[in-house]
Amino acid sequence: MDASNSPTELIVDKIYEGGRAGHAGDDPLSKLLGVSNSGGFRYLGRPDDLRLVVITSNFNEPDWPDEIDLEAGLLTYFGDRREPGALHETHRLGNEVLRQIFHNLHSQPPARNRIPPILLFRNTGNYRDVVFLGLVVPGAAHLPATSDLVAVWKSSRRGRFQNYKAQSTLLRVSSVPLAWIADVRSGNPLSPSCPPEWRTWRETGRYIPLKCEPTIHTRSKAEQLPKSGGDTAILRALFQRYQNDSHGFEHFAAKLLPLMDPNFVALDVTRPSRDGGRDAVGHYRLGLDTSHILIDCALEAKCYNPGKSVGVKELSRLISRLRHRQFGVIVTTSFVHDQAYKEIKDDEHPIIVIAGADIVQILKAKGQTDPLSPVFATETRSTFAP
Repeated sequence: MDASNSPTELIVDKIYEGGRAGHAGDDPLSKLLGVSNSGGFRYLGRPDDLRLVVITSNFNEPDWPDEIDLEAGLLTYFGDRREPGALHETHRLGNEVLRQIFHNLHSQPPARNRIPPILLFRNTGNYRDVVFLGLVVPGAAHLPATSDLVAVWKSSRRGRFQNYKAQSTLLRVSSVPLAWIADVRSGNPLSPSCPPEWRTWRETGRYIPLKCEPTIHTRSKAEQLPKSGGDTAILRALFQRYQNDSHGFEHFAAKLLPLMDPNFVALDVTRPSRDGGRDAVGHYRLGLDTSHILIDCALEAKCYNPGKSVGVKELSRLISRLRHRQFGVIVTTSFVHDQAYKEIKDDEHPIIVIAGADIVQILKAKGQTDPLSPVFATETRSTFAP
C-alpha cells in the first residue's frame, strides 16, 4: 500500500487493495490496522486481554455459511475449529477469542469494557484485496444469552467435533476513523475519535444496528439458484431424488418449512388425488407459547429441473385458493419466472418464495446436505407437527 496515498478511515463497502507481489506481504490489513497478515481471526493482545479484533471471511464456505442479514444488521459467523479437536485449542485461538468476548458480554455485571472493537472484512478473491463490511459488537438486542454463541456439531472423515456459531450486530456506522484505531491500539478506545454508536453500546449496552431496507422487490433467476458448484450439486441431488416422486417432494417441502422456521406447525400433506390445488395446509404460530394465534397457510411444492421455471400458471393455482387471512408458500428446486414473481409483488399477494438457493441455504444451516439423510427421505405419514 502506497504510504503517500494511505486512507484516513475505513468506509463501509469500500475495497482496500493489497499488493500484487503474490505473497503474504501483500495483505492490506496488517499495514492499515497493525494485525497479522493472514487468518480469519486476527487480534491485538491476548484472548483474555484484547484490544482489537479483525474478522475476515469469504462468505462462501458450504460447511460454514457465514452470513449477513442486511435487513436486520445481524452477522452469523462460525469459529475456527474446522476439523476434529478441542473446541478452544485452535491454531489462532479464534474460538477462545469468541468465548472470552461473549463471556464478558453476559457476565454479571456485564464487562463490556473488556470487549474490544471488532472490524469485519470480506475477501474479494482478487489477490488479497478486502471489503470493509462494518463495525461489529457481540450479541443482538433480540437474542438471549443462551443463543448468541452456541457450539454446533459437525463431522468429517476423521470424526465428530464442535465449532462455535456466533451471532453479532453490525452497528450503524458508515465509516471508522483510523485515528480511532490508533487510539484503540494505545489503550484508549473511548477517545474523541470513537464512533458514537460504539460508545453508546459500550456505556449502555444499547444496540444501534445497521439495517438496510431491501430495494430489489423481485429476484432474478441467478439470485434464486445456487452460485457455487457445491451448492448446485446439493440441489441437483435433491432434484434427482424426487424428480419421479412429486408427492414425496411435497412431504419434503412440508418438512423443510419447520427447519426454516419452527413456528410452522401441523403441516398436513394432502392426498395426491384430493389436494384441491394445495400440496399441504398448516399453521404459522405467532406469539408466545402461553399466548399465541395460528395463521393458516398453504403450501405448493414443485420439483422442477433447476433450468425450468415456475410460471404464472403454477402461481395462479396457489393464489386462487388462498382464503382471507391466509398466506401461501411456494417451494421449488428451480426458480420463479420473473413475470410470475413480478405479479406476486405488484399485486401484493402474501406468498413466500423458497427457490433452489433458499432450499440449499436452509439445509446447510441445519447441517443437512447429504441426499441420503433422513431430511431427504420420503415420509409416509400425512402430518408433520414438530
